[in-house]
Amino acid sequence: MEALLALMIGLLTAAGVYLLLRARTFPVVLGLSLLSYAVNLFLFAMGRLQIGRPPIVTATAAGYTDPLPQALVLTAIVIGFAMTAFVIMLALKARAELGNDHVDGLHEPEVRDTDS
Repeated sequence: MEALLALMIGLLTAAGVYLLLRARTFPVVLGLSLLSYAVNLFLFAMGRLQIGRPPIVTATAAGYTDPLPQALVLTAIVIGFAMTAFVIMLALKARAELGNDHVDGLHEPEVRDTDS
């Protein structure tokens, strides 16, 4: 199970970095989202989640689960959603003003047909 989780974190990170290096804004937004998912999974994995254990220490509980990774991931989800919405609005504004969706704002080189 740990190997599967590590593989998923690695795949999400690799796909996120690949998409971040694209020249268009929509793949960059997807790359940021995938990286945030990878970080959330990493935080869960570092927290060593246990099934059937309460996150609060009580007198009747035999053990407990550390609640800090859960709180960090919940906070990261909210911040990630807000940042995704902000980046999408920023990309839409840049497209409206520049007329394209390149990250650097430059137009694509035009391909000319040499047959005519």
